Amino acid sequence: MNKIDFILEKYKDDGLSEEKLKKIEEAYLYAKEKHKGKKRKNGEDFIEHPIQVAKILCDINVDDITIVAALVHETISESDATSEELEKIFGSEVRTIVDCLTKINKLKLNDDSESSSLYLRKILVGLSEDVRVLIIKLADRLHNMRTLYSLPETKQKQKAMETMNVLIPIAHRLGINSVKSELEDLSLKYSKPEVYESILEKLDGTREELNKVLTEMIDNVSEILSSHNIKFKIKGRVKSVYSIYTKLCTGRKWSDIYDILAMRAIVENVSDCYLGAGLIHAKFRPIPKRFKDYIAMPKSNMYQSLHTSVFGIDGHIFEIQLRTKEMDDIAENGIASHWSYKEHTSNNIKNVMDQKLEMYKNLIDSYSMDETDELFKKHVEEELLSDLIYVFTPKGDVMELPVDSTPIDFAYRIHTNVGEQTVGAIVNETIVPLDYKLQDGDIVKIKTDPNSTPNKNWLNIVKTSQAKNKIKSYFSKIDKEKYTETGKSLLEKEIKRQKLSFKDVFNNTNLEKLYKDLKVKSLDEIYLNVGSLRYTPSYIIDLIYEDKKNVTDILLDKVLNNKSKEKIDYKNDIIVAGCDDILVNIADCCHPVKGDDIIGYITKGNGVTVHKKDCINLKNIDTRLINVSWNMESENSYISKLKVTTNDTTNNMLSIITKASLKNVIVTSINEFNKNNVIGYNITIKVKNKNDLENFKESVKILPFVVSVELED
Repeated sequence: MNKIDFILEKYKDDGLSEEKLKKIEEAYLYAKEKHKGKKRKNGEDFIEHPIQVAKILCDINVDDITIVAALVHETISESDATSEELEKIFGSEVRTIVDCLTKINKLKLNDDSESSSLYLRKILVGLSEDVRVLIIKLADRLHNMRTLYSLPETKQKQKAMETMNVLIPIAHRLGINSVKSELEDLSLKYSKPEVYESILEKLDGTREELNKVLTEMIDNVSEILSSHNIKFKIKGRVKSVYSIYTKLCTGRKWSDIYDILAMRAIVENVSDCYLGAGLIHAKFRPIPKRFKDYIAMPKSNMYQSLHTSVFGIDGHIFEIQLRTKEMDDIAENGIASHWSYKEHTSNNIKNVMDQKLEMYKNLIDSYSMDETDELFKKHVEEELLSDLIYVFTPKGDVMELPVDSTPIDFAYRIHTNVGEQTVGAIVNETIVPLDYKLQDGDIVKIKTDPNSTPNKNWLNIVKTSQAKNKIKSYFSKIDKEKYTETGKSLLEKEIKRQKLSFKDVFNNTNLEKLYKDLKVKSLDEIYLNVGSLRYTPSYIIDLIYEDKKNVTDILLDKVLNNKSKEKIDYKNDIIVAGCDDILVNIADCCHPVKGDDIIGYITKGNGVTVHKKDCINLKNIDTRLINVSWNMESENSYISKLKVTTNDTTNNMLSIITKASLKNVIVTSINEFNKNNVIGYNITIKVKNKNDLENFKESVKILPFVVSVELED
């Protein structure tokens, strides 16, 4: 059995083709032959190193090319293999990656100064024509750190320092948390062994107790989430040694570290994150000021999660994280598995590494996922692998751009707003046209005007995908807004001409039919299609009613002529004139719940719509109305929409969700709005009846920050 069989099985399960699986196996056999008879300093066969590097990469879901390159990454430096031979057997991508790794591995730090490590970091990224070079380098270093015990102490400290100063910041920038965390622990172990052992000893002394408490807390949280039908996966852990070390370095005592015990719940969607946090807070008292919402405000490497700390089992403090599967993938594997990350940029000095990674980010963001691999590769070669120039801001900050870039490319590299407001450029103290091709060493100053907007002709001038994408996005948004408004206006006029009701035409059932028939996802897309003249307004209305002719007459006849007095075992929530097989819809305008006084309105082609008797939309209607009543035997829940006004400027979403969970009210959505510099909430809930609704409203009203709770119109 090959030592990489588990890698092959993993990628086979992921759907990788037989041809690519064979290439991975071929890479293993090639490396095994090239390293035959060689030993590492810890006594292992040399082939163990590339195998372990590939295993690390397999765990973070890299592509097959990265696995192949990892398996053969030491063959040029440690055997008689050549670049040409690698390209012939495994392709040009693998050759490029291995060539870059070979160059990088020759670099060493001269001293432990920050400037030296920054210099190496810039060169390291500059040599990385493919971001996968960096990812393999990180995995390579992780395995070397795992076996660092075989080197002399001075070498151990040097490697640990180099890892801390150079590679861990890169792992952080790429968002590969699983690798970054282990590198931090191992770097501390060899750079400060006494500190590391001291923390480890304290943890080991209480580990059995901590694991027992952690297991019990996981069971409690699991029960809370399961009882509210939240689908989840949960795991717990004792915090890493390095994480505890950084907290101790801030002057905190061991007893003051809140989050030695940590749990993570992976749920299906964002609303479940907030709902889950509210449910946990309802049972376990949260620690003030320890709640962090990284979903609404992601970290710079696009990390997203909810963090809270609570007093849990036996008074222990637990840090609990809630996130979706996608958020967890990004947090653990970052760009390694997604080839996409975002970060908030500023006008601070950007070193070459930041800009190189930003170029990858902009290129990836600029092209759709539907694009073919060949086309994407072409864009990468044109922008990232072409010759580069280095130009400067008036303050001396360096900007890295492809050859033939213009001042507009430079402006968009600084910031989107700068690009959109560009009116002129000064290069080396001389005014130049906006299509001027920048040269290596140019000092560029951009002139802006807040009232200026982009010009479509810029698309023929700019070189970078970032600039092209931003310009296209600007005009696409303007055109889309204009066509959408036009389409809505045309539809409203046609509906009025046909003497129809807008709410009846675009009720939920009709919208679902339109979405399916037109292959769109929203009403705005329908407006856009009408406004851009793809469809006429009459075509949209005909599409709704073409298969519903005479339905109104049939329905009226059925309910008005039903004279049966026999008892019916009603199945619907609402009883319509003694019938039980009529399509009934709850009105979206007033959202009646069980216990409200209601009346039915016979729609054109969509059964009976049930409204509150005082619904404003029925104010001037005296035809097509029919008596309806609640089926009191039904146990279903009903949608209600509330508007909560507050006097606070902070986020109190969790307090409201907690109230809902205590009142057995299901929150299906909650959204912030800002009015007069205070935060309010639009909440959609499900309740059993009117009493439950009123009880929930009253419980929210007594919250200190709440001004009013009203049903939405």
